[in-house]
Amino acid sequence: MEKIPMTATGVQALRSEMDRLKSVERPRIVQAISEALEQGDLRENAEYQYAKEEQGFIEGRILEIENKLSAVQVIDVMSISPTGRVIFGTTVKLVNLEDDAESTYQIVGDDEADIKVNKISVYSPVARALIGKEIGDVVTVVTPNGDVEYEICSVEHL
Repeated sequence: MEKIPMTATGVQALRSEMDRLKSVERPRIVQAISEALEQGDLRENAEYQYAKEEQGFIEGRILEIENKLSAVQVIDVMSISPTGRVIFGTTVKLVNLEDDAESTYQIVGDDEADIKVNKISVYSPVARALIGKEIGDVVTVVTPNGDVEYEICSVEHL
């Protein structure tokens, strides 16, 4: 089975989601189904149909999380001594060489990626271009709008 790279924070977030699904959402759905069953005819009972669909979604998500957690490889970047090299979990500050715009990204696993909080997947084009490079290196990222060159300003283990 292929290992899934993830930070300790990402693993904790998945475990929290699974706990919430099992302890809050699952009992709520069971209650909704039992209330819908009390109403009688199930063929035209929209509440019952919706609750069953939601139950299927929740059970599927629980199974998906359990499978991911069984294959996870936790990478704690804090336990790795800084070398100035970009690796999984590091936070990288970049400068776009064309317009001097600065960007900061943390390289994380697929399930943790969220561009709104500057977390990018290790499999994204930007992360792929950065992995293995060092402070001061210039990297070229292939984008749909053309190649973009960035200089690596800092690499932090946060």
